[in-house]
Amino acid sequence: MILSGAFTAIVTPFSADGTRVDLARLEQQVKFQAEGGVRGIVPCGTTGEAPTLSEAEHESVVDCAVRIGKPLGLHVVAGAGSNSTAHAIHLHRLAHQLGADASLQVAPYYNKPSQEGLYRHFMAVADSCPLPIMLYNIPGRSAVTITPETVARLSAHPNIVAIKEATGSMDSASDIRRRCGIAILSGDDSLTASFAAVGAEGVVSVVSNLVPSRVAALCAAIAAGSLHEMRRLHDALYPLARGLLSLDVNPVPLKAALQLLGRDSGAVRLPLAPASDAARSEIARLLSAANLHAADAKPPRAAAVEAST
Repeated sequence: MILSGAFTAIVTPFSADGTRVDLARLEQQVKFQAEGGVRGIVPCGTTGEAPTLSEAEHESVVDCAVRIGKPLGLHVVAGAGSNSTAHAIHLHRLAHQLGADASLQVAPYYNKPSQEGLYRHFMAVADSCPLPIMLYNIPGRSAVTITPETVARLSAHPNIVAIKEATGSMDSASDIRRRCGIAILSGDDSLTASFAAVGAEGVVSVVSNLVPSRVAALCAAIAAGSLHEMRRLHDALYPLARGLLSLDVNPVPLKAALQLLGRDSGAVRLPLAPASDAARSEIARLLSAANLHAADAKPPRAAAVEAST
């Protein structure tokens, strides 16, 4: 499987009190992404508050994403990582059983394994079933970095086909591309265009929860080699993409933005706390500056891109 283009790290909607997953709202969000023209969705990742999901909730979210998304043409890359190798293997196999197209495997967090430990962890997961893997390199969350040397070693495994590179480092992305041919997707919306310059092929996007067609258009411009169009779309997206995630930890500002746009996805679960009043005011300003209002909650079909881009 080749992973490229725009993938949405999809939010997990909860009830207002955060006690249950709102699967009806999740179905709406999956359909919203398909209409916006993204290549795929990534449920149960950082944006989906995966660490707070029970086993049954995790399964229900992935099942919903597959059941609704795949008939609409979306690829589903299911979050299935863990800091326990045995648990990561279990979730990886579960994603395969549920019909996901690939799994997202984050670097084991808290344990702080060595590079050899990381290599053995990911190889054990990759050997456990034939489902393709997208590595997830996010040292800000996991406390360890998968080095380019380790990525290159792992890329020799036929099931390890892509990496979500959320280091924020152009040097890391450049070194990975220099060493191997694994597909690189930016893990930061503000760096999608920059990473493309050194060979990245897309993004696992947070802001596409709000504007899927704009992110899809940016990735289409990258694929077409249209530098002018890529810069224009990047410039239009940058203030929202950068501003939104500078206010609080993801997905706190995103859920506040969805609520302001009339697409309430419920509470964030503890230990996350809701956006402050000051943050909500700034989020409202960012949405207005991006010409986003409640009336824009339903996007045009994939063939159309918002006039504001």
